[in-house]
Amino acid sequence: MEAIDSATNSSAGSSSPPSSSPSSSPPAQNNPPVVLTPCAACKILRRRCADKCVLAPYFPPTEPTKFTIAHRVFGASNIIKFLQELPESQRADAVSSMVYEASARIRDPVYGCAGAICQLQKQVNELQAQLAKAQAELVNMQCQQTNLVALLCMEMAKSEPQPNSPQSVDNFITSPESSQANPFFLDDNLGALWDPLWT
Repeated sequence: MEAIDSATNSSAGSSSPPSSSPSSSPPAQNNPPVVLTPCAACKILRRRCADKCVLAPYFPPTEPTKFTIAHRVFGASNIIKFLQELPESQRADAVSSMVYEASARIRDPVYGCAGAICQLQKQVNELQAQLAKAQAELVNMQCQQTNLVALLCMEMAKSEPQPNSPQSVDNFITSPESSQANPFFLDDNLGALWDPLWT
């Protein structure tokens, strides 16, 4: 019995699994997210959206109208060709430009975005003319204000009393008022003229 028990214990000990340490477990791998919905371009074109689809970054599935407008004017093949010829840093701006031009072409089939640009240029010219007119009126008002201030200064200078200037001796002698005011002064002069006649 003791031999059977020892043999059972030894077999149980040998059959127990070894303890595994957390360091020996393999690291978890982060798989890229799987896009279930195709991009708006592939969805409208009814084709399979590839992993490296050129249109997927610029036409998300939440904005189908964006690709519909561009596809209506330029066509899918031309859009793909344009994007492939450009570097990735300029593709977003190119898509925005194509969508804007396509929208303008749909609104105005004759002139397209050129009509919108001409309209904006016309508004700019009108605003510049209004600005020039306002500046001319401002300069005119400033000139009028300057002239008014000068006129007021002249009127104030005229209204101030001027000090009486002393008359010269010659003016006092030759003036008739002075001769009438001093008759004795004239008599003395006449007497001096008649003195040589009596001598």
